[in-house]
This record gives sequence, structure tokens and C-alpha cells, in this order.
Amino acid sequence: MIERLKSLFGSPEDEPTQPDSHQLAVAATALMVQLSRVDSSQDDEELKIIVDCAVRAHQVTREEAEDILQDALSHADDATSLYEFTGQINEQLDQEGKQVLLESIWRVAFADGRIDKYEEHLIRRIADLLHLNHREFMQARHRAEGAN
Repeated sequence: MIERLKSLFGSPEDEPTQPDSHQLAVAATALMVQLSRVDSSQDDEELKIIVDCAVRAHQVTREEAEDILQDALSHADDATSLYEFTGQINEQLDQEGKQVLLESIWRVAFADGRIDKYEEHLIRRIADLLHLNHREFMQARHRAEGAN
């Protein structure tokens, strides 16, 4: 009887492990990749900004950031929704960390010098999924705009 109850509720060994920092970096970078593709014109400048953001946010070397980008590109190809990325991020980052990520996403959007309406819509969706309010959304945009 006890064994049946254990199997129903699962044992501590069956619990999923926390994503490591590489998985978190890939999830964050995959959101930026999704944004770079939304306007149908992913360019080298956007990919360069994504790598720069990964270096800065995850304190990795440029080569490691490029590896993260390659992982993110393949994960973004296979993704069925943004939830698989934002879910990991919500578990791992605090509110401030999510704001910094959103600012990086805005930097990717500004890479080509203009914000496409589809880019802004996707960033709004990402902000909502990250539980960021309108004020945080706009602050991240203004910081990114000032940095470019």
C-alpha cells in the first residue's frame, strides 16, 4: 500500500532538476532569436547583438556565447511556443533579472534601426509571460533605446 502511494505521488528522486545556467542562457537567447525572426529579416547585426547580450548577461566568453546562440537557434527551430523558454526564466530569474533580459530583447529589436509592429507585439507578449508590467516594459525599452 505504501509503495503504491509513493508511486502515485513520486519520490524526491523523480523530481525534475533545476535548469543549469547554460539552459537558462539558451532559453533567454532563444527568446532573442525568436524576436530576430519575427520580421522575416534576421540579419547579422541582430545576431551580433544577441551574442553581445549573452556575453554581458551570462559572464561568458564570446566563443561560449556563440555556442549558446547555436543551441538557441536549434531550440528556437523546434519550439512550439514561448512558454517553454519563459517558464524556465520565470523559475530562475527574479524581477530585476527579467527586466534586464527584456532590455536585451529590446536591444535586438533596435539593432536594425527600427521597431517593426510585429517585433513590438512579440516583446509585449514576452513581457506578459515574464510577468513584467507596462512600466517595466517601457523602462526596458527606454534603456535599450538609449544604449543603441
